[in-house]
Amino acid sequence: MNGKTILQTMKPYKPGKQIEDVKKEYGLNKIVKLASNENPFGYSPQVKEAITDISTHLELYPDGYATELREALVNQLNVKPDQLVFGSGSDEVIAILCQAFLESGTNTITATPTFPQYKHNALIQGADVKEVPVVNGYHDLDAMLNEIDENTKIVWLCTPNNPTGTLIEEASLIDFMERCPSDVLVVVDEAYYEYVRPEDAPDSIKAIETYSNLVVLRTFSKAYGLAALRVGYGIATETIANLLNIVRGPFNTTSVAQKAALIALEDQQFLQDTVKQTLVNKKKFLEFLDRMGLTYYDSATNFVFVNLPVTGDELFEHLLTKGFIVRSGEALGHPKGARITIGHEEDMKLLQDLIEAYLTPAVKENQS
Repeated sequence: MNGKTILQTMKPYKPGKQIEDVKKEYGLNKIVKLASNENPFGYSPQVKEAITDISTHLELYPDGYATELREALVNQLNVKPDQLVFGSGSDEVIAILCQAFLESGTNTITATPTFPQYKHNALIQGADVKEVPVVNGYHDLDAMLNEIDENTKIVWLCTPNNPTGTLIEEASLIDFMERCPSDVLVVVDEAYYEYVRPEDAPDSIKAIETYSNLVVLRTFSKAYGLAALRVGYGIATETIANLLNIVRGPFNTTSVAQKAALIALEDQQFLQDTVKQTLVNKKKFLEFLDRMGLTYYDSATNFVFVNLPVTGDELFEHLLTKGFIVRSGEALGHPKGARITIGHEEDMKLLQDLIEAYLTPAVKENQS
């Protein structure tokens, strides 16, 4: 049994090295993981206090409507209850969108490099994928519009973009929506929205009132620190959300995940504190890169993609031996770079020392 033909040309997702494996391999006591854009400050202490209490009645199916979490988001986002679609992480909502709108004979448009699950799930559904290279890390919105044809069903806009970190500003987003055909779905993936400075953050959810072909994705995996529990959501018109909920599995988010997300959502102080510290540490890291003469893409999120004088794999392997895990650009379509998550201040200081010692000879050679 071979399955769909397209699967013969694809590979399953390969997770990065696990912390315990790295410890054993290199004889290290401590590992600092800065590869997956997780929140180094953890998650709300209120969730930690409540986790035992909310891990009850595991013999029962969860609330398939996610009623309490839905109501909280309705109040926070000022949307209608049936505009929301929940998933096991926003990754699942992406898969649901592809199931609902893509099939053989259709196509979808993405930037490159960008979050690979758009392409991955589209190919599984038999759709063609048109990839438009980023320009200085930014989506080339004009070029993406030019790729739209009568068979285009979805355009994916990842903002801030993963892995480059660049933001599509509100004026650019509205201009794109004005020029995009109304029968083409535009999915704005805002997984890192909470890290965007309020004055820069587009009001994409409000825009759904004007553009019925707009879908916005958010997640509790990043700034809220609940990556292990897998809960994300999409916001759309009630018509589109209804289609997605037809495809969605009836019990796809667990009771524990729903309740933890609700508590995390209520603890806005933790969110504000963790975002503030992340941005402070990022500013210091960018200042270090400037002193080193290393260039990087504009970052509106909790990671920085750094252009390197060596391959991303070389830096990755070196830092791994020192107890730091970063994301090589080799696997992201950008071999001479690395994506580095912003961590604790003390960890970032040590990382800077390691990078400086390793890359200074190569930087000087490039400058000579």
